[in-house]
Amino acid sequence: MELTLNTFLIVCPLVFFAGLIDAIGGGGGLISLPAYLIAGLPPHTAIATNKMSSTFGTLLATFRFIKNKLVNFKLAIPSVIAAIVGSAIGSNLSLLMDEKIILYGMVIVLPISAFLVLNKKLFNNDGTDEITLDKRTYLTAAISAFFIGCYDGLYGPGTGTFLIIAFVICAKLSIKTANAQAKVINLTTNITSLIIFLLNGKVLIVLGIAGAICNMIGSYIGSGLVMKNGSKIVKPSIMLVLLLLAVKVIGGN
Repeated sequence: MELTLNTFLIVCPLVFFAGLIDAIGGGGGLISLPAYLIAGLPPHTAIATNKMSSTFGTLLATFRFIKNKLVNFKLAIPSVIAAIVGSAIGSNLSLLMDEKIILYGMVIVLPISAFLVLNKKLFNNDGTDEITLDKRTYLTAAISAFFIGCYDGLYGPGTGTFLIIAFVICAKLSIKTANAQAKVINLTTNITSLIIFLLNGKVLIVLGIAGAICNMIGSYIGSGLVMKNGSKIVKPSIMLVLLLLAVKVIGGN
């Protein structure tokens, strides 16, 4: 595919915004993946290149959370192992599936993701910042990491949000703490998927690097806002994503 100036003008601002939102409450893929599709990339290439940019943004956000002592490594270890297995399975399934099926699947997945985030009963900040390392918490982390890791490798949008919801609902953590734990898992699934896509030659490296830089800037700002309870910005961002997706569907594939 030939990259033009318009490709970068479409992708870079939206990927920056995706990094900002993803660091705050997950769901950055709801913005960045449609951005690559709107720019004209085929679904497989869009998913792979998006994985490159989001990996670097998630890495930076994870580093900031670790620096601020929001990540519990005892809980993160089994989560990471489960995420690697799930993401590897999902990424390989993605490579085997027809591109139209992937695109139609995303049309279904994106509104569902938006509904979950906008549901106040599911996505609230009533939990605790303290992590209780009991059987329920470990099972929540491992099971969520495996299945959502598989989903992340297969599609991707909303992965961080699903992980946050799982920790908030099942482990009773605050959004800030759940976000930090989710970032470690999300980083693992991103790296695993990225390696598989790179080995299969699906990533547009130049566009991916440009997207990574923009995503990292957004993630740096967004992770800082998390420390100041800035998660409310997630809801209007998802409404923007639904609008972008509608434009893509109406405009055709």
